[in-house]
Amino acid sequence: MPKRAITYLKLHKVSIALAFLSAVFYFVFAHHLVRTDFIKLLTLFTALFILCYKLIQFEKWNFKFLLGVGIVFRLIFLFGEPNLSQDFYRFIWDGELVIHFINPYLNIPNTLIEQPHLVIANAQELYNGMGSLSARHFSNYPPLNQMIFAIAALLGGKSILGSVMAMRIMIILADIGIFYFGRKLLKNLNRSPHLIFWYFLNPLIIIELTGNLHFEGVMLLFFVWAIYLLSIQKWQWAAVVLACSISVKLVPLIFLPLFLKHFGFKRSILFYIIIGLTSLTLFAPFYSSDFINNYSKTIGLWFSNFEFNAGLWNAIKHIGIQLDAKPWELIKTYGKITPVVTITVVFLFTFLRKNQNLTVLLSSMLWILTIYYLMSATVHPWYISFLVVLTIFTKYRFAILWSAVIILSYYAYSRAYFKENLWLLSIEYLSVYAFLVYEIVAHRNKT
Repeated sequence: MPKRAITYLKLHKVSIALAFLSAVFYFVFAHHLVRTDFIKLLTLFTALFILCYKLIQFEKWNFKFLLGVGIVFRLIFLFGEPNLSQDFYRFIWDGELVIHFINPYLNIPNTLIEQPHLVIANAQELYNGMGSLSARHFSNYPPLNQMIFAIAALLGGKSILGSVMAMRIMIILADIGIFYFGRKLLKNLNRSPHLIFWYFLNPLIIIELTGNLHFEGVMLLFFVWAIYLLSIQKWQWAAVVLACSISVKLVPLIFLPLFLKHFGFKRSILFYIIIGLTSLTLFAPFYSSDFINNYSKTIGLWFSNFEFNAGLWNAIKHIGIQLDAKPWELIKTYGKITPVVTITVVFLFTFLRKNQNLTVLLSSMLWILTIYYLMSATVHPWYISFLVVLTIFTKYRFAILWSAVIILSYYAYSRAYFKENLWLLSIEYLSVYAFLVYEIVAHRNKT
């Protein structure tokens, strides 16, 4: 063994041991865990988060080493099917529809599965796997996401595992892209570039995006790329790339009013026009007279019908039940109020903050999305990935804590009928609120 390699091993032996131990835990997580085993899930995740912290602490300036181990951790998941989520069955189903020129926004699985000559490969297995909730609704995934599903279905060669591997490789490449553009953006914002590892090595990111095939990573690639382009004054291209982010997941739509003050009136109008034209181009292949109605109804369900890992909503529901309110009626009312409050918050941050500054703009985005998730009735663990990205470009760190404690929400999958434990959810949200208040007070005192 070359002398240089021996010296490297001696200098980094502790970090290499930590990385090896992390890889073992990721292997167990990926291939020897069922989501109903909450104690094992919680133990592995907690250990991985501690190891992540120590790796960043010891090697935060060793970019090649941490980039390499981050990629290795992701590749461990490559040959296994997701074990914490069944959404990938619907992704492949939609991809099969697209490659056979069937519009996923106009046809629900419950209807299609009854057709005698259905052309979808592995149709029955995909239908059974996606679950009854997904099967009775139109697709809610935006057009660029649908195109990714189609590519995965093509590359998968009529194999579910093949399609899973194709999607996983695309998500891994997206995370590498986030690392690349995120590091550049941190430098442009005069922030330490090692902060990108709080995203790249974060166990929640690796497990939920690469492991469970959630496409927040692809959305965030386009988002971080767009913000980087803004930082180098290429706002026209930033608009095109931001439209691509919206066309993977709709979340960035909530930030569009902020650019009114960032650019000023005239330039912001041009910025919005470019985003609109790019989005229309991406949506065009799927457009029909029923598309808007079906898509808006499906999206609306998330505000008024579903609930999971909610903070404020669970408190309101508990109080409402004590006052003899009916939960199913209460959530519909709450679902109507939440968008109004969210829009009000967005406009307050639009006009009351100095969003001309890119750092302030990113901070406004962080607060808007945080308030939205704290109010939302549905907060799946992978949603927090957007907050993790935003927080590394600001002075706040509460989202990193949230990414650690949100694993408590998976207790619901270990119980019959996905019954949540309100004590565990209270620990999650009280810890987030406490740290959030601490950071606000601490930064205000420094100012």
